[in-house]
This record gives sequence, structure tokens and C-alpha cells, in this order.
Amino acid sequence: MMNLSQLANDVGEVGAVCVRGGGTRWDVGGAAGDVQVVMAPTGIDSFDPAEMTVVVGAGTTLSELADALAARGQEVALDGPPGATIGGALMVGRSPLRRGRLGEVADVLLQADCVGADGQVFVAGGPTVKNVSGYDLCRLLVGSLGTLAVVGRVILRTRPMPEDSAWMSGEVPLKVVLQSVYRPATVLWDGRQTTVRVEGHGADVNNEVDLLGGLGLERVDQPVLPRERDRWSGFLPSGGVLEVGAGVVHQLERPSPPAVAAGVRVLGDRMREAFDPRRRFNPGRDPHRVAA
Repeated sequence: MMNLSQLANDVGEVGAVCVRGGGTRWDVGGAAGDVQVVMAPTGIDSFDPAEMTVVVGAGTTLSELADALAARGQEVALDGPPGATIGGALMVGRSPLRRGRLGEVADVLLQADCVGADGQVFVAGGPTVKNVSGYDLCRLLVGSLGTLAVVGRVILRTRPMPEDSAWMSGEVPLKVVLQSVYRPATVLWDGRQTTVRVEGHGADVNNEVDLLGGLGLERVDQPVLPRERDRWSGFLPSGGVLEVGAGVVHQLERPSPPAVAAGVRVLGDRMREAFDPRRRFNPGRDPHRVAA
């Protein structure tokens, strides 16, 4: 089992600190500024396919973890650009494109072994789903951009990989497609084309492919979406793609920071005050600036 004493020593008790993974989304939520940069541990500690859990260093890349899990027919509800790390994906907090089947990113983290602003190691959550009472600190950490703690080691919930899958797309009304498929992994709409990913048992996927083909959809490669993201406001910008059911728009232009209700801001500030009263961690970053 990996030891977090070196990470705790690196964090120390004073001075501004940020943790860097692959740097693939380094600009999300603002710049960290001139701070000490630390690195989270890497490597897979243990993987229990029967219990569907994996223990892994937060600095491990998503691709390394995906390869190890795929060898046993499993995966996790995390994704990100090439080179992205597990810790980075959790701290950014964006759910996977296939959330219709994999679920939300907040549900994947069972336990996080962290270093706090006092330089001490603490544990949030637990190794199983039902052994935690009180506040769910893991969900609080997800999407926090590393402003509450430095996450070093995590226990993640895994999922079975689908037996088969297919992307289908065509100029078919969104409502027609939604009425025709059962629990699609992803549904995208660009104002003209409806694109859907179906996955599951081979026979079920074949049936849905035939059904969608009868409606006018054809098999396609996985679509490449615009890099920028915004919250769905009922308006689809030029070149934008709506992730149906997720409230997310993928678009070409960088959106303005979202409006944040005063009560939400106050609550967020209280949480940060409790975890990091001296604002040591990622002092230039603000989770409220993340669009989606």
C-alpha cells in the first residue's frame, strides 16, 4: 500500500501549494499562480474485480488505469483528454460522456486519502458503498479543483464493460430517437443531427442498431466534440452540440463564467474556510468559475 508521508512532507504546513497531474485542463477555474507544485503518487495499489473496486494513486493516468481494468472487463466513470490523471479528472469533476450508462463522476469516488492544509494525512469516505456515516466528503472533493485538500490515493468504484456498442447518427428528430432506445449511454444533438451511443449485451445492441437504422440513422465513428463547455440555457450556439440529459453544451467559444447564487457562494466559502482557512491550496482557482 502506497505511503503518503512523502506527499505530506512536500505539502508541509506553510506556503501556497497546488498539485499537478497531466496538466491537460490546467486553465480550468483560473490560474494557480506562483505556488509550490507537488505531484500525487502514481500506480495501481490493488484491484478487486469481484468487489468492483480499485485502489490507485491520484497521479496515475486514466489510460493506464483503463488498460488495467479492461484486462478484466471493467472500467470507471472517468474520462478526460490524453494524458489526464485520475486526480485531475476527479478535481475537475466533469462526468463522462457515457454518463447514461456509467453514471456521474461523483459516484465513482469511494475513498480519498488526502493531505490537508495542516500537512496531515486524513481519509474521506470508505472502501465500500455503505460503510460511511455523516457527511459525504468524497462528493465534496469532486469538482473542488484541489482547493480543499491534496488527494493522493483513491478507491474507485468500477463497472462492467459493455459487451458491444455502436454510435448511430442521422437527421432524425431528437424526440423520435429518445422514444426508440432504452437507456442510451449518450445522446447528442447539434440542431440538425441526432447522435446516440447504444451499448450493452450484443443481441440488445444489434436490435437497437436495426431499430435506429430503420429510423434513418447510420453507424458512425465516435464524434469529436468542441473543446469548450457551457451550461444549457435553451440556446444552442453556432457549432454547438447539446449533451442531452446532462445540461451541457459543447461549443467553439469559451463561455463567460456562470452566475453563482449568493447562497451557493457563501456555502462554498464556508467549506473552504473549514478545510483551508489560510487559502494554501490552489489560491488562484475558483470552482464556481467552471462552466459545466
